[in-house]
Amino acid sequence: MKLLQGKTALVTGASKGIGRSIALRYAEQGANVAFTYLSSVEQGQALEAELSSKGVKAKGYRSDASDYAQAEKLVNDVIADFGSLDVLINNAGITQDTLLLRMNEEMWDKVIAVNLKSCFNTVKAATKQMMKQKKGSIINMTSVVGIKGNAGQANYAASKAGIIGFTKSVALELGSRGIRSNAIAPGFIETEMTGKLDEKTVQTWRDAIPLKRGGRPEDVADACVFLGSDMSSYISGQVLQVDGGMLT
Repeated sequence: MKLLQGKTALVTGASKGIGRSIALRYAEQGANVAFTYLSSVEQGQALEAELSSKGVKAKGYRSDASDYAQAEKLVNDVIADFGSLDVLINNAGITQDTLLLRMNEEMWDKVIAVNLKSCFNTVKAATKQMMKQKKGSIINMTSVVGIKGNAGQANYAASKAGIIGFTKSVALELGSRGIRSNAIAPGFIETEMTGKLDEKTVQTWRDAIPLKRGGRPEDVADACVFLGSDMSSYISGQVLQVDGGMLT
């Protein structure tokens, strides 16, 4: 039997990269998949067709999770369309990197809103349904940068560290209702974005990782499958590092 058979999952920011891999892995494991995209309309439509071809119900929603009203409508629409919501994966995120001295207020506010506030918005909206079901798994995407910090990413690191505190608090509040809350902290994952970087620089990063390679989006997706499935039914309030040993 497939690990996520019959479950309904919502993945934010799924049109490319890690989010896309998560959506595909979930469909492969039997989950019905709702997902969001914002600017990548064509990629979102293509993903919906690809997921549907795997024999599950799939639907993409153009929605901005950092907007409270949109997030609430999104979750209500997903429940109306799919009938349940078993797994919520907060993956939507952006970076606006620069040194603190050069960072303006807008760069700070935008990253905090998209990365951190969106988690509050979607979890708040999904809680009612999960409490009614007496079960649910919330997975928030943080980063190794949220654990150790990174020069030039004060806004991003703060947003990802905030996600860890939020995730643990939700685990404490909702555990008695059968709802689990965990975070995944990817390390250096090779996506379309890293493909544009200088190969020599990328190789230097790989060499510094104990497993001597960058991660694949599928590595993160597999961790998401585990935390969304009943195999992790006694795991809550944790941060799972998917980083090849980088922060060991």
